[in-house]
Amino acid sequence: MSESLSEYIKERSLDVRIIPLTPDASTREYYRLQENGSSTIACVYPEAFPLNESHPYVDVTTLFQDGGIRVPIILDVDSRLGIIRMEDVGDSILRERLQISDSSEINSMLERALEIIAGIQATTPIAKERNSIASRLSFDFEKLNWELEFFSEHYFGSLRRVPGGLGEVPLKDLRDVASKLSQRAANVVHRDFHSANIMIDQSGELVVIDHQDARMGTTSYDLVSLLLDRIEEVPSKEFIDKWIKVFLEKRELRSLPPISHDEFIAEFHLQSIQRCLKAIGTFSFQSAVRGKSGYDSYIAPMLRVAVDAASNLRQFGSLREILEGEVEFQTR
Repeated sequence: MSESLSEYIKERSLDVRIIPLTPDASTREYYRLQENGSSTIACVYPEAFPLNESHPYVDVTTLFQDGGIRVPIILDVDSRLGIIRMEDVGDSILRERLQISDSSEINSMLERALEIIAGIQATTPIAKERNSIASRLSFDFEKLNWELEFFSEHYFGSLRRVPGGLGEVPLKDLRDVASKLSQRAANVVHRDFHSANIMIDQSGELVVIDHQDARMGTTSYDLVSLLLDRIEEVPSKEFIDKWIKVFLEKRELRSLPPISHDEFIAEFHLQSIQRCLKAIGTFSFQSAVRGKSGYDSYIAPMLRVAVDAASNLRQFGSLREILEGEVEFQTR
């Protein structure tokens, strides 16, 4: 147990049973605090919070709650000790539920998740009005390009150990991807809306977690993450088309700014390249640098998604050729 959590418990005279929880590639530590038949979650940050600034988790939690998005309720914040204590929504994770559900339940839960994405985008005017952190941060060129360079560094360098890395011409393609997407950052997005960041509470309601990094991004960003992040098989075109159609309907019901189906499809492909390569960079870093190989099975299918997206766009030929070779290498 961390020293700051020990001090927190002592200062508040809590008589709790402490259960460490395993974070997913995070610098934060999570603990379940059980007391008198109930429990809460303590999130312990590696350092104190600035006293004169709103903490991103608190800021975005308030934004999402005001927008009708179900997130864990904050119960206590100790900036000096770097601790946020929150509601315990249980251990049921959407990703795990989807793996054991029949097609009817899968469809129902995915549809509810798409409603949440549309709801998050609907918080954009609120975020701008109150100058939320989510409206001040953006997937601008610098951020998007940094993530793609991280992919190049850790997939080709740390994991594959390819001399010379990705190469200058494919890197130019990556910069072009980042440039095009940066011009479309028009909505608040969760930023990591994969199914392991969605819990199911005791009443069956979907609860969004790990939302502190919300920022302005593309209309397709969270949908790409939900459908294509951490996959072990490439979804069919029919599957993707179906959920794109449903998502656009959910946006329309929210009276969100219209976007044509064809325009959205093109953006979806472009965002698929960036998001999948960004995720592969993270998985490569976790595997090669931190020794956590549990992410390796996602690399090949997500490379294939990026290749297919570039093919559908009929762009980024040099990048596509390199990635096609990596798909073949990963699937030998």
